[in-house]
Amino acid sequence: METYGLEKLGIINPSVVYRNLTPAQLTEHALRRGEGTLSNTGALVVKTGKYTGRSANDKFIVDTPAVHDDIAWGKVNRPMSKEDFYNIYNKVVAYLQNRELFLFDGFAGADPKYTKTFRIVNELASQNLFIHQLLRRPTAGQLASFDPEFTIIAAPGFKCIPERDNTRSEASILVNYEDKLVVICGSQYAGEIKKSVFSVMNYVLPKMGVFPMHCSANIGDQGDAAVFFGLSGTGKTTLSADPNRQLIGDDEHGWSEDSVFNFEGGCYAKCINLSAEKEPDIYNAIKFGALVENVVMDPDTREFDFDDASLAENSRVGYPVEYINNAKLDGVGSIPKTVIFLTADAFGVLPPISKLDRNQAMYYFVSGFTSKLAGTEIGITSPVPTFSTCFGEPFLPLDPSVYAAMLAEKVEQSGANVYLVNTGWNGTGKRISLKYTRAMVTAALNGELEKGQFVTDPYFGVAVPTAVAGVPDELLIPANTWQDKAEYEAKAKDLVSRFVENFKKYTHMPQEVVEAGPQA
Repeated sequence: METYGLEKLGIINPSVVYRNLTPAQLTEHALRRGEGTLSNTGALVVKTGKYTGRSANDKFIVDTPAVHDDIAWGKVNRPMSKEDFYNIYNKVVAYLQNRELFLFDGFAGADPKYTKTFRIVNELASQNLFIHQLLRRPTAGQLASFDPEFTIIAAPGFKCIPERDNTRSEASILVNYEDKLVVICGSQYAGEIKKSVFSVMNYVLPKMGVFPMHCSANIGDQGDAAVFFGLSGTGKTTLSADPNRQLIGDDEHGWSEDSVFNFEGGCYAKCINLSAEKEPDIYNAIKFGALVENVVMDPDTREFDFDDASLAENSRVGYPVEYINNAKLDGVGSIPKTVIFLTADAFGVLPPISKLDRNQAMYYFVSGFTSKLAGTEIGITSPVPTFSTCFGEPFLPLDPSVYAAMLAEKVEQSGANVYLVNTGWNGTGKRISLKYTRAMVTAALNGELEKGQFVTDPYFGVAVPTAVAGVPDELLIPANTWQDKAEYEAKAKDLVSRFVENFKKYTHMPQEVVEAGPQA
């Protein structure tokens, strides 16, 4: 039996090893093994059980002398000893003995100058289908000479015992940068695999002069690329899937000296309240070859009910980027001309769109303000205001100053315009309409926004347009959406104070950047 070198990982005596099967084959195996069912569109549908989002508190980085000084240790990057890591690792590889295993050998990084090779070892065929569609897939020739640099082992059936394994729960995500290994156990949520790849890329690419970004990207007919930063649920996937622009990718990219490039070969979109009218590209991508997580389905008709959140608020679908009609399949675009920060403001006081100068761009990027939306992490059941450094703190192993300096350098070199877009709430108590957000983003991308007039927001100091085609004027100024002006002022001052207090921890930032933020 061919094992494809798994014994080098300590994985011996698997019952059978399947390598780089097709989506059809993986779907057949998943159905045979009882991992899921088919929808009426042909998509494979699974339930991930207890874990329906990232288990952020269960991620650890192995602390070794080789990486210790690189890592920004703290509440996000928690250290684990090498001894504890290998105690768990050895139990996991023993657990995988005598089991069917599914391998995917593929790439992260569409620009060949910065491509990294990954081997994913899966206990579940459904998770292997997911990562097959999410990473970049090798040709037969590339597969014949494939040499993995990094390995991720995903064994959701193995449960840690915290008292024995020095973990926080039965689930753990363990990243060993020195030995180029990641172990994921206890959680069936497929997003843990893709974000582990992202965490690796965020460690290695800055050393190569590439700015890694938690963003989506698209490009217009004139070669005008744009990037959209934001945490899960803020609209990266939705807003970058623009029928008038080619999609480069929906979540993870690198910005090099001469390109912006997708790390992945697929998309991972939220499904809650999904509709053909509002998000046709994503809606139509849910077909054979896609993996759907935690979406309620009629047992008889196999039709989806995307409005039913009883299984999870964070219901998801993973599919290859070619399922989007106007995707740029090579995953590479020109240097971005527009940078958009997406934030979901639960206070309802940030403008729906505003322009930032260089220092403001640094300030709001480092602050990474948004609201964690229901379901994106374990325990989040309603919008929670939060600051996530550089719009991707959970995935950034290095000090934030490294990524902030790279942003400033890239924006200065490219001359890109930078905008802050609030996809959250306003004074009406309702979330800002996607239709209006799309119109504002379009105006930013096509340059129309630059031709109009701007006023300065009294609390946040950003430049707010007074008119945008297709958007009611009164929605552009936050105060105009509030009936109770005193409540608006109180909410705005509350958020300002939170910005100021949060930014105090960034003692390395220049004074002009500190002063570019809202002032208490």
